[in-house]
Amino acid sequence: MMEVRFQQSPKETSQMNTQELRSNFLIENLMQDDKLNLVYSHYDRVIVGGAKPVNQVLKLEAHSELRADYFLERRELGIINVAGAGKVVADGVTYELNKLECLYLGKGVKEVSFASVNANDAAIFYLLSAPAHATYPTVKYSKDQASGGDMGSQATANKRTIYRYIHADGIQSCQLVMGLTILEEGSVWNTMPSHTHTRRMEAYYYFDVKADQRVFHFMGEPTETRHLLVANNEAIISPPWSIHSGCGTASYGFIWGMAGENYTYSDMDPAPLADMR
Repeated sequence: MMEVRFQQSPKETSQMNTQELRSNFLIENLMQDDKLNLVYSHYDRVIVGGAKPVNQVLKLEAHSELRADYFLERRELGIINVAGAGKVVADGVTYELNKLECLYLGKGVKEVSFASVNANDAAIFYLLSAPAHATYPTVKYSKDQASGGDMGSQATANKRTIYRYIHADGIQSCQLVMGLTILEEGSVWNTMPSHTHTRRMEAYYYFDVKADQRVFHFMGEPTETRHLLVANNEAIISPPWSIHSGCGTASYGFIWGMAGENYTYSDMDPAPLADMR
């Protein structure tokens, strides 16, 4: 399945009710047993995907919307596993991915499939793809290889560790930037103070959210914010003009990924908390 979602302007978004916000920006049911689901966003033409192979091997298909002979004919792909041990086979080469390991596949890889090592502890693969105009090699990174950095504090309930996988000083790509953040127990805020970056869109994928807990994800223009209530294994499409911050009812993890004109991880336009509404 590949759903297509078109862009929404700040003016349109400011007039949306709760269900309209959810249907445009929240991706529910992304991870389903033995299914590979994709959402094509017209924000920088990024594709957000999820693959949960339990008893079957799942193949990445091109889909008619792409008008391509194979999925990565003109695209690149970042993959992060957030659950049990899994395998990704790319053009006949098998890459084993344990939890929080990342694999980058560049333009030109023709055949991609996903499998779990143990059906009772299935892998869950989060996918993020962007258009590519050059070819970079396939690279696998562990969490330990990623350039982690500690941020925040317990005093502000946002003590967290950031792991950067695909970026200028890590795995090389055309425009895809991707990594994850783990909040420590007792910390709940992410990306606060907030920021925007109109040169690129962003997608968030929340994981390790306990079944009886939720994350309040804040979006919208800094002076006209909205929120979405997010459960485990759900994703957010964040427009370039929107903030993207979250506050959970307990600690959690999330994968962030960006694509657009600017490849620089630190390119952000701050939204001071005192100015937000």
